[in-house]
Amino acid sequence: MTTESPPPARHRARRFAALLLGLATLASGLPAAAEVAPRERIRLDQGWRFHRGDPTGVDGRLDYDARPQVQASADGKDADSRPDAAVRVQADRPVLKPWILPTANRFIRAPAQRHVPPATQPDVGDIPFLRAGYDDSAWPQVTLPHDWAIAGPFLADGPYGGMGRLTSWGIGWYRRQLDIPADQRGRRIFLNLDGAMSYATVWLNGRLVGGWPYGYNSWRVDLTPYVEFGGNNTLAIRLDNPPDSARWYPGGGLYRDVWLVSTAPVHVAQWGTTVTTPQVSAEAADVHLRVEVDNTTDRMVKVAVESEFYELDADGRRGAAPVARIPRIGFQIVPGGSSAAASGATIARPRLWGPPPNQQPHRYVAVTTLRQDGQVVDRYETRFGIRQVGWDPDRGVVVNGEHIVLKGVNQHHDLGALGVAFNVRAARRQLEILRGMGANAIRLAHNPPDPQLLELTDAMGFLVIDEIFDSWEKKKTPLDFHLVFPEWHEADLRAMLRRDRNHPSVILWSVGNEVGEQYDGEAGAAIGRRLVQIVREEDPTRPATASMNWAKADMPFPAAFDVINLNYQGEGIRQEPEFEGTERIRTPPSYPAFRTAFPDKVVFGSETASALSTRGTYLFPVSAAQSAPVRDHNGGDSRRRLVSAYELHAVDFGSSADKVFATLDRHPYVAGEFVWNGFDYLGEPTPYYESRSSYSGIIDLAGFPKDRYWLYQSRWRPELPMAHILPHWNWPGREGQVTPVHVFTSGDEAELFVNGISQGRKKKGAYEYRLRWDEVVYQPGTLRVQAWRDGRPWASATVETTGAPARLALEADRSRVGNDGRDLSFITLRVLDAKGRAVPDADTRVRFRIDGAAELVATDNGDPRDLTAFPSAERNAFGGLALAIVRGLPGRSGTARVSVEADGLEGAVLELRVAPAVDAH
Repeated sequence: MTTESPPPARHRARRFAALLLGLATLASGLPAAAEVAPRERIRLDQGWRFHRGDPTGVDGRLDYDARPQVQASADGKDADSRPDAAVRVQADRPVLKPWILPTANRFIRAPAQRHVPPATQPDVGDIPFLRAGYDDSAWPQVTLPHDWAIAGPFLADGPYGGMGRLTSWGIGWYRRQLDIPADQRGRRIFLNLDGAMSYATVWLNGRLVGGWPYGYNSWRVDLTPYVEFGGNNTLAIRLDNPPDSARWYPGGGLYRDVWLVSTAPVHVAQWGTTVTTPQVSAEAADVHLRVEVDNTTDRMVKVAVESEFYELDADGRRGAAPVARIPRIGFQIVPGGSSAAASGATIARPRLWGPPPNQQPHRYVAVTTLRQDGQVVDRYETRFGIRQVGWDPDRGVVVNGEHIVLKGVNQHHDLGALGVAFNVRAARRQLEILRGMGANAIRLAHNPPDPQLLELTDAMGFLVIDEIFDSWEKKKTPLDFHLVFPEWHEADLRAMLRRDRNHPSVILWSVGNEVGEQYDGEAGAAIGRRLVQIVREEDPTRPATASMNWAKADMPFPAAFDVINLNYQGEGIRQEPEFEGTERIRTPPSYPAFRTAFPDKVVFGSETASALSTRGTYLFPVSAAQSAPVRDHNGGDSRRRLVSAYELHAVDFGSSADKVFATLDRHPYVAGEFVWNGFDYLGEPTPYYESRSSYSGIIDLAGFPKDRYWLYQSRWRPELPMAHILPHWNWPGREGQVTPVHVFTSGDEAELFVNGISQGRKKKGAYEYRLRWDEVVYQPGTLRVQAWRDGRPWASATVETTGAPARLALEADRSRVGNDGRDLSFITLRVLDAKGRAVPDADTRVRFRIDGAAELVATDNGDPRDLTAFPSAERNAFGGLALAIVRGLPGRSGTARVSVEADGLEGAVLELRVAPAVDAH
């Protein structure tokens, strides 16, 4: 990973931070340099005021560009619907696009194609929110990252279930003051944004600095020409998030970190280092480092760079002594230009980066020192890993000589009840839950992530597909990225590649997901080749791909890519008789065809399954089929918006997990799969668009596993003794009725007992992944299963009929919470009966309360139908569970008391310790 080095502990850095109203946090870092203070990097998380909507009289003067008019919005569009041709409109009035486009110039390779900034500022008139003296004291104070929509309320009526029923669209303004000291004059002052949703424009002291339309990318603007050194500066950021802009919940606002960066005029460029390891063995690794340096002065300069390499421990702390060095390299840079130095070093006995459990994700950091005329002017850190990744068409991915079967999931960018405001602890929790299931890979659907997520995947050893676009020139929703793709795709793609290319967890770049250009023959393939060429220019060490749900093996589109990524085609799409004669996508099982057409390319499922279920909900009768689409009375209940958790049903174009497993086992050359998807996410609630969130996650929105979790665990962690029974056994009114019992186990056979009476011993057959007792007759009592493996006892499990809810219980995933305002504890509430057994069908109304040094951030229960606002302290349990997310108050230490109560039940109390964060993230 490439990071900008934090400042030395000198007076200038302290004064710079203090004059920023004491609201920024300095990153810890390198020892002080004796000569000149290198770069300073300050997180601007506090001190912001926020306002929804423009002041009166703006009348489109702040628009990036004209947009097509959307006549009507609708939900429920099939997720694999064919994208439509773009609707192009010409602005008939002044827009800000000519002033915004130059922000992209750093990422446009051909000088002739770069954008010339207009000679003067745009004439937008007197906009009060841009005035330095504007009184914004009535605006709410917010702390970044900030998602302006997640607090709700949800839209109970109308469209936009596809976008989560939360009003993420509209205009938003963020303002704050920057006091930049006079002794910073002569330095460069940058504003770095890790992500802003969307069509961002940055203004300083009433003047337009620049912006970026795409809400998912990281970018920067140079504030220097607009700064009042030694005085007060008014920073204003306007966002214009369109409606109908996404197929899922995009969120809104400054939802990732924003940084103020101060450098010398001559400094390492943004994302200016590239590390590669072309030769790796147990004895030695050749490490190549390229360092690009910017000269923003008006004279020729002489510079020199040198680098030292250190080991990092599991917590990212640097070792005491370097393990290798690159000696000083001198070169010249023309006025206003950039130049690069490339060299290498050998690290003896390298500690390789690789995925657990057989390997460990060891990491290193390169510390680069830049000197001008012999004095230090910059220091820059580049984190990286040493590994070899091979792509074998007969096996798949090979990391450091070990064949790694891809056991992956797709992940959208929201964090459930926290929305899209990125939080390291919440993201780590998700990855930890996925790791417990056996997942070793993540596909980032369908956009670049927060950079801190890749720091986590690096540290934890996940393999990552880093993806950039969900659409190219054709649209999936009326106002999605296709509107700016022609002018911005190069800059967006290069920005992602430069930011992320040093992350060892990233093994594959994806330039598109199910794009409409699949349908365009050679014309669509040509766009794909152009994007792949950009990837090769920026990073020739990794392959590039795009995921295909329609393009077939004999078409030009797949030939444009290095790796074949198939969405649902491997298992076949809509092959059931009911889809014959329809106009929907119908595709026979396609792994063999792609294998034949591309024998030298790796093939895998980039989206598999898209199975649907509602946690803890079981509908009858139970399908005899291995996989079936959801229909009323066959896995679904449209009136109650429920999908059966027997885990046999999928979206129309998808398959059950069992069907996917069988397909993969029949085609062992397939490299593995990325399941759609790991966690439920906000928006796209197929098949019931009156709901708020998806049904396709293996884990629900609150982070509670569905039964499918244990089905994947039984396959992905075969050496873990485990057995899991479904359904629950609380069925008043079903006495004497057939109530099938299924078991997921890593064993190969099992015997089921109902109240001690055997229901028979069953052994898994070929291409069978669950054991089914479909004739069990319900009677209250106890289900018990004993599993065997290779004839030896392996694992057992028990499910009991419980009594009525009697009391509540709380359990925290961590009992110590940092007081930095970002650390979190996720607290699970369980409804128990008088014997202390979890009541699986309890929907008790509960009320949380927090006293002391913490606060309640949000609650949830995983029910996709629940439109209770996330900040609410009161909600129903669902399936006997609810979640409270608690944050330590900034600067506070002591005890926090979490209590919960419910009418007629015994409440519960839990205490958390709140203290200064120690490796909390």
